[in-house]
Amino acid sequence: MSKAEVQAYLDTHNLNGIIQTSLNEVVKSKCADPIPALSKAILSKAPGAPTKPVVFFVLGGPGAGKGTQCAKIVETFGYTHLSAGDLLRAERKSGSENAALIESYIKDGKIVPVEITCNLLLNAIKADGGKRFLVDGFPRNTNNLAGWQQVVGDSLDLAGVLMYSVSEEILEERLLKRGETSGRSDDNIESIKKRFKTFQGETMAVIEYYKQLGLVYDFDGSKDIDAVWGETKAALETLEAKYK
Repeated sequence: MSKAEVQAYLDTHNLNGIIQTSLNEVVKSKCADPIPALSKAILSKAPGAPTKPVVFFVLGGPGAGKGTQCAKIVETFGYTHLSAGDLLRAERKSGSENAALIESYIKDGKIVPVEITCNLLLNAIKADGGKRFLVDGFPRNTNNLAGWQQVVGDSLDLAGVLMYSVSEEILEERLLKRGETSGRSDDNIESIKKRFKTFQGETMAVIEYYKQLGLVYDFDGSKDIDAVWGETKAALETLEAKYK
């Protein structure tokens, strides 16, 4: 076969995408016996194999435009948008046994214990019953990451991490403007500074981890909304091709 014929065969059956995705999963798992794990991962993506829900993490500093882009993704691709922050705020308002604890963490700009956040996210995914999920604002630190991997295991496919990068100066301006109407207890200058510190000190370690696995898609969130969306849409179309 010629080089062109080989490439055409690989493209037709998406072999490169399947193998790369499977390798990423095995590396992420750090299992002691990777060959059987790789074989299982590849077979799970064969035509007719049971499909698992696919998750895209959406990360970026507070005010980076994650929610705006997620809304466009939902409208265009039909994904289910799960905001870790929204789920936590809803739980805080529910009056549950965790409400007061969540309130104190959010006000201080700290990260809520992973057990609470993971359970809220997994319960929402199970209740929805869909196949594509945007998990917005999670995992926010390595503890979140470890908790997610331990609880979720291989029950879900992580397709990629959508990362929106914006300078702190622009983020601060956006958040203070939003705080004029949002009614959120963390849209004030004191909480904003704490959230910036948390993001740089803890969330960036998660992003670096996924970069090593080749799973991060980085976008300049300071651009015009439509420009950011154009880049996001193109990346998702490429990612979607791996799951067809």
